Amino acid sequence: MKTPARTMMDRIPRLAIRFFALFAAALLGFIAGPVAAQATANINASVLAETSSPKAGTTTRIAIRMVPRTGWHGYWVNPGDSGLSVEANWTVPDGVTIGDLRHPAPTLLKLAGLASYVHKGAFTLLTDLNLNDDVAPGTAIPLRVNLSWLACSDTLCVPERATLDLLLTAGDGTTNAAAAPVFRAAKAALPVEGRLKLVVGRQGGDWRFDIDGEARLDASSVRLFPAQDGWFAASAPQTVVRREGGWRVTVAASDNAAPTPSDFRGVFADSKRSFALMASGARETPRAEAPVAQSAPASTAAVLSNAVDKPTPAQGPKRAAPADTRAFRIALTGAILGGLLLNLMPCVFPILSLKALSLARSGADRHTAKVEGLAYFAGSVATTTALGAILVGARAMGHDIGWSFQLQDPRMVLLLMLLSLAIALNLAGLFEVSGPSLSGNWMTKKGGLGAFGTGALAALIATPCSGPFMGVALGAALVLPVPAALAVFAGLGLGMALPFLLIAFVPRLQRWLPKPGAWMGTFRRILSIPMLLTAIGLAWVLGRQSGVDGLAMGLLIAALAAVGLWWVGLRQSGGRSAMVGLAPVMAALMVAIAVELPRPAAATAPADTGAQMFSEARFSELRAQGVPVFVDFTADWCLVCQVNKRVAIDRADTQAAFAKAGVTMLVADWTRGDPEITRFLASRSRNSIPYYLYAPSKSPVRELPQMLSSEMLIRLANESEGKTDDEHL
Repeated sequence: MKTPARTMMDRIPRLAIRFFALFAAALLGFIAGPVAAQATANINASVLAETSSPKAGTTTRIAIRMVPRTGWHGYWVNPGDSGLSVEANWTVPDGVTIGDLRHPAPTLLKLAGLASYVHKGAFTLLTDLNLNDDVAPGTAIPLRVNLSWLACSDTLCVPERATLDLLLTAGDGTTNAAAAPVFRAAKAALPVEGRLKLVVGRQGGDWRFDIDGEARLDASSVRLFPAQDGWFAASAPQTVVRREGGWRVTVAASDNAAPTPSDFRGVFADSKRSFALMASGARETPRAEAPVAQSAPASTAAVLSNAVDKPTPAQGPKRAAPADTRAFRIALTGAILGGLLLNLMPCVFPILSLKALSLARSGADRHTAKVEGLAYFAGSVATTTALGAILVGARAMGHDIGWSFQLQDPRMVLLLMLLSLAIALNLAGLFEVSGPSLSGNWMTKKGGLGAFGTGALAALIATPCSGPFMGVALGAALVLPVPAALAVFAGLGLGMALPFLLIAFVPRLQRWLPKPGAWMGTFRRILSIPMLLTAIGLAWVLGRQSGVDGLAMGLLIAALAAVGLWWVGLRQSGGRSAMVGLAPVMAALMVAIAVELPRPAAATAPADTGAQMFSEARFSELRAQGVPVFVDFTADWCLVCQVNKRVAIDRADTQAAFAKAGVTMLVADWTRGDPEITRFLASRSRNSIPYYLYAPSKSPVRELPQMLSSEMLIRLANESEGKTDDEHL
């Protein structure tokens, strides 16, 4: 019997023709797998109705009660510079409709240079349930709401979800006395409707909001909150003055604010009272003129239920504004530099080297060099963009996955192990393939087709790694608009293709390449060594994911494929058709896809370091106790992670410093995928590893570089103990 942890890969057909098509289908199946529901810890949600027996043809109020833990908060309908409001997806029977959620007024929270509109303390969201006239008394009315929101403290943000059920019965509409106080308080907290009129004008780079009507508000704390993005930044200073018959608010317009934006909706509030506002558009006005956009009194429902273009559940977290070009430029630059460094990985360097040498073989044929360079670039960019599109699409559909998600399924690791083994054996000269294939012969084959496939192959093998520059870049892609996010992933492919692209288009670099000769055959065989090491490394990862039994099964499948490739080479050397020799290879591929690899028990932290397994609850508990914490987000398939372990984290002097300073080490093992770790990374705007956090006992959490040193970690531990660098030295 299959467990819920199984993915949709079980439904992939057992017969296929091309390996790449199988791989793509497997990826799509994996991301469609079920995600285990996580318990809400930081904001508890509950639902209740004004009456348990709503009357047909009437409206009944429904309340969503949100109660944060001490030090945590939720977000208003417009979160401001960062955050995510409460989203509700209702399932209701026929004859029932439910309106949008209405929020109480927010407060302004400024933290780390960002300003957000938040709800501090417990808050209640109201909505209306409308029951059709033809619903008969006694009819059961089961309601279900899927809620999602972002819960934040001053140091941590966690996406959370809850599914709430409420059973009502059509009746006489008798009010639930026990719930009456909740609804009275919730209604009183909503902005007062219909009291104020608003006139909006644009003067140069500023908005001017003239508010008419009686409103007893504290001038020292009053503020205007826009319910839509794009009017002005949450952190923008507001000049609020009393004038005859009302108030005037002046604030600088956002850089991306349209000259004639949509209707303004918002709230004018101090710390105790709030009023709903609405105005129909605005236009540029001379300084001497009065503002031109006017409003009728707005209802609270109109202001807050239609306040923003709310993301549907398929849209996921709030995206950054398209005009945020600075964040995009930083992310794109990081992706290009990160892709450039990926060429030094042992599984990519041989492929790049062979393509470079193919240019040396082509001599002075500059046209051929340019064609191959562009094709290699296209293959690399197409692959990274496709993987990025899968990631962005899956996250938009609510799946908690991150970069390198394909390596969190043992069968993906097994398929990549077989691919690396085949490339290694081909480079070693065991067999040749005359047509297009994932082989060394294709990698050295002249022409656009071979170069495109080589670029795609290099990107496919290299993208599971994350090194310097890449982490921040790929994390930023989570909050950028979809076109900008895909451009960042394309930048990763550009960085990988850049060396070969330069060689192809700069004749001077081509002249630096060694002259072709017999040595190229020997060099090609030498390059089989790092590819073979890559296959061995993937076998180790497979063993870590599936235990000894899974590793043994994987090695048997690899041996079957190797025998088939040896048979292919044997028939080729005899001048016979090699097709029959491919039968064992295809059999190995089919078994690799269809086999049910065992999954060992949950990962445990290494006992020799005294580390503990990471959880959000444990991290928060240690922080509350004032214990310094080092968090290692790692995976067995992450090469940089393993290097950092050897050279920095697991060293005896580092562990001794941690023990002396009382530093607790938490290990977040992402090898097999973990929704809690994925969500935590996303809350820190990251979707790749390695990633390291250090939380001193009395200071904010610090992000550490992706390349660690023992000296750096010892220095941090001594700072926690109260020592200076001089004392340590």
